[in-house]
Amino acid sequence: METTALVEVQNLYKRYTPDGLYAVADVSFEIHAGELFSLLGPNGAGKTTAISVISTLLQPTSGMVRVDGYDVQRDPMAVRRVIGVAPQELALYDDLTAHENLRFWGEMRGLHGAELQAEIAEKLALMELVDRAKDRVSTFSGGMKRRLNLAVGLLGRPKLLMLDEPTVAIDPQSRRYILDWVKKLREQGVTILYTTHYMEEAQELSDRIGIIDHGKLIALGTLDELTRLVGEHETLRLQLLQEGGGADLAAALQSVEGVIQASATDGEVLANVTSAEATLAAAIGTATGLGLGVRTIEIREPNLETVFLHLTGRALRD
Repeated sequence: METTALVEVQNLYKRYTPDGLYAVADVSFEIHAGELFSLLGPNGAGKTTAISVISTLLQPTSGMVRVDGYDVQRDPMAVRRVIGVAPQELALYDDLTAHENLRFWGEMRGLHGAELQAEIAEKLALMELVDRAKDRVSTFSGGMKRRLNLAVGLLGRPKLLMLDEPTVAIDPQSRRYILDWVKKLREQGVTILYTTHYMEEAQELSDRIGIIDHGKLIALGTLDELTRLVGEHETLRLQLLQEGGGADLAAALQSVEGVIQASATDGEVLANVTSAEATLAAAIGTATGLGLGVRTIEIREPNLETVFLHLTGRALRD
């Protein structure tokens, strides 16, 4: 992956009224070319405001934002030429067909003639909407509308694609389709800014993650960096063949190198460890030494929900 900063956000502040609360407060981050960068946070955290400033729809109250070297305030038209946006609120016309929507937005991006028709055909095929190209969008399901909305964002092959909560209010099958599609784009080297309040999406997709809450960026890094930052560790879950013996095993594991804490309930032992891979053999050996059989072993990776809880004192809310 290249290390060039395609997006630079420095000390961004945005409020909607002169004496109102800041929707975004002192937010700074970079997005590198070819990177999938996620902004993770609850609804109302400031994610859409940040995207709106980067895409030139909103003027920042203060701070600096550049995309591909262009300042969003000084040269907004240059910024618009290199970005694509799939907003949370669908940018589609229900009375137009899928093809007509793509043609309209393609012309708005300056595409015409054979180039535009080729892009429309490509995007319809990409989103598996060829057989519905002549149908009005009003007849589409929520998932199909989301897919068409994403196709619009890809018109013109933008250097930066911004996806604002692209899986909100759709069925599980459509959600899985969109996530797999985003992963393919990432593999192709497309630079993506992805916002979500679903921690499992950010965890699955992202190269780096910025956690945002109440307008402030409270953590930034890879999943490993974030979990190390807040002291989260992997968990070993051992389901024993016997009902008893769990407490003895938990007590014995406390002296095993790499085990931070262990506890037992109903034939199950949970051990908080610095590295499950490094501790697994010793944990099984300890169980065997106590005459205990292990039915199943599960390694639970640290996740962003626990990171958010640690940083804010509460679960990630909708």
